[in-house]
Amino acid sequence: MLDIEETGKRLYRHVEALTLTIGERSVRYPENLDRTADYILAFYEDVGIPARRQTYEYRGRPVSNIIAEIGKTVDFSRHYIIGAHYDSVAGTVGADDNASAVAVKLETARALRNLPALAETGTAVTFVSFALEEPPVYSTRYMGSRVYAEKARSEGMRIDGMICLEMVGYTCHEPGCQSYPFPLGLLGYPDTGDFIGVAANFRSRSFASRLVRNFRRNPELPVVSVTVPFNGRIMPAIRLSDHASFWDKGFVAVMVTDTAFYRNPHYHLSSDTMEKLDYGFMAQLVQGLLLFFQDTGEHEKK
Repeated sequence: MLDIEETGKRLYRHVEALTLTIGERSVRYPENLDRTADYILAFYEDVGIPARRQTYEYRGRPVSNIIAEIGKTVDFSRHYIIGAHYDSVAGTVGADDNASAVAVKLETARALRNLPALAETGTAVTFVSFALEEPPVYSTRYMGSRVYAEKARSEGMRIDGMICLEMVGYTCHEPGCQSYPFPLGLLGYPDTGDFIGVAANFRSRSFASRLVRNFRRNPELPVVSVTVPFNGRIMPAIRLSDHASFWDKGFVAVMVTDTAFYRNPHYHLSSDTMEKLDYGFMAQLVQGLLLFFQDTGEHEKK
């Protein structure tokens, strides 16, 4: 089992590095995007996970997705992706959006790098840090996740499930602090924000069910899930992250989130700072992801 206290401290240090040492990671500060990419690469080197850049151009400058892989051998039997964007919107250091998710992804990689269940079942896990997701790049071909998903589809890459981590560090505990997009608010979901949310499209229902089932093996991590039709196009707020790039290419993918602006009042504001995050909650999410990958011996039902 994971050392929750130590993991929380490591998560704190990642968010501190991303938001205080580096700062705003928007397209206004391309040098900070470069520093973030270097930080992520250095982390993988330190823990012994092979990593590389996937570089492309945006407005005449190179930007890079950072790709790290565990268990990617010629005979792997299944392949999962954990992804999170590392940029922030202009005007904020983006603690919850999206330093929290980058931190959780890095600590999940640390926890998985020597997990026996991966080798025993021939499971490969790819960790992708997407360069650009926020406006003005959002919904353009320059999103890091669109670049990655397009290449994955063109190369015929096997992806058994993509987990998009999007804002995973904010909790609230007062009744009424949690809201939902219409019509989910009519369906009896909790009105306090102490849970992690999992959003899937119809194609990804089986994968999402298995993920949720394993998250619930951790009693310290309440989980709420939702499945949306038409790749979320009738509920646009569900599409507002990198999983949608994979949905649109026909891949199985889910978004794991604290529900963003439906809970966090600091969304896209300068007040989205590190002291507002719940590092114990984030550590429990790392534990939930570890439980999922420990369960890789059970084949998903397609």
